[in-house]
Amino acid sequence: MDTLIVLREVDDLDQPAAPEEASRQGRPARVFERVLDRLARSPYPRAILLYLVIRTASVRLLDLLAARRGATLTDRLTAWDGQWYLRLAVHGYADLPGTLDAARQPYPDAPMAFFPLYPKLVGAVMWLGPDVVTAALTVSVLAGLVLACGLIRIGRSVSPDRGDRTGLLLVALWAGAPMAIVFSMAYTEAVFCALAVWALVGVLERRWLLAGLCAFGAGLSRSTAVVLVAVVVVAALIEVFRRGEKRWWALAGAVIAPIGVAGYLGFVAYRTGSWTGWQDIELRGWNTEFDFGAETADSVLARLTGDESVFSTLTVLLLLGAVALVLVAAFIRVPWPLTLYGAGVLLLAIGTRGLPDAKIRFILPAFPVLVPIAIGLSKRRTVTAVAAAVAWVVLGAWFSAHALTAWRYAI
Repeated sequence: MDTLIVLREVDDLDQPAAPEEASRQGRPARVFERVLDRLARSPYPRAILLYLVIRTASVRLLDLLAARRGATLTDRLTAWDGQWYLRLAVHGYADLPGTLDAARQPYPDAPMAFFPLYPKLVGAVMWLGPDVVTAALTVSVLAGLVLACGLIRIGRSVSPDRGDRTGLLLVALWAGAPMAIVFSMAYTEAVFCALAVWALVGVLERRWLLAGLCAFGAGLSRSTAVVLVAVVVVAALIEVFRRGEKRWWALAGAVIAPIGVAGYLGFVAYRTGSWTGWQDIELRGWNTEFDFGAETADSVLARLTGDESVFSTLTVLLLLGAVALVLVAAFIRVPWPLTLYGAGVLLLAIGTRGLPDAKIRFILPAFPVLVPIAIGLSKRRTVTAVAAAVAWVVLGAWFSAHALTAWRYAI
């Protein structure tokens, strides 16, 4: 009898688990497999990887050229305006020492020319432990990844039949564009452009709260946000007057969008005692003001007719090419919010006097000018599209590295 009981217990141990128990045991594995499968099919990891590869190659070339001239990579990645942002992240606006104007005279209001979001983000990352340079570059890199993912959504909006392919080409073209090195520097471009892309995604997909919040953040990043805010507000108000299903969300987006840029410009006006306080700081500190393109026209004419360097001539050609591409975007009917935003950024950059050698950096946020190229390449054979993208990336990497190592003027 005892032997039978033991044998029966052994038999019970050998029985397979109940179906419910087996299902519970296998559930984590199946969930993990589904996540991996979804990631493998998603374009977002590919966009992030492509962006990182291109930016790493560009930074590596900068490192090589900087070493040839006795400079360090860190010095180049924190040059010019980068030094302002690093100091703002450490000291804030009130305690920033040694601020000068364009005439090298003391000017305590000069720091307010720089919008606060980027240095505040850098300060937040510093709170986690890294030094200011590491924190600043980390913020730019992470913002670039967000930017890359947003371009996939833009690609789907402008080219529904080849959306992911178009989006990946946009990532390659923008990440490798001339002066895209600032996406890897202690500059605001990566943060601003990430917010601008997702604000426009919100407009195109009628996600008005997303559009409004991103435009709000962009308004705390750069003055260029006035163009983005205008596009978001106009698109949202059109939705409101059409009495669409999302009109109340659109109204909320239209109200939220301008708060960032209007709030900061209002703060500067209050601090300086002038309604044009921010513009006054730009003029005194950097000789920058809107002159309807007079200085840009003179610069273009001088460089195309004079004995100028290849770099100067290429700067002019890139500027003219961007203008032509905006016209192409309008002709092929790229969604009007993208075209209007791109045209507005170009108009602002071309129409502003001061820092003529920084024009290519100023037009970098106008990514819709690249949309016609991305759409065109998406229709070509893969080898053709890849070859064209690689050639563009090589040009952009050289242009960026040259601007930071051999060029003697501010970018």
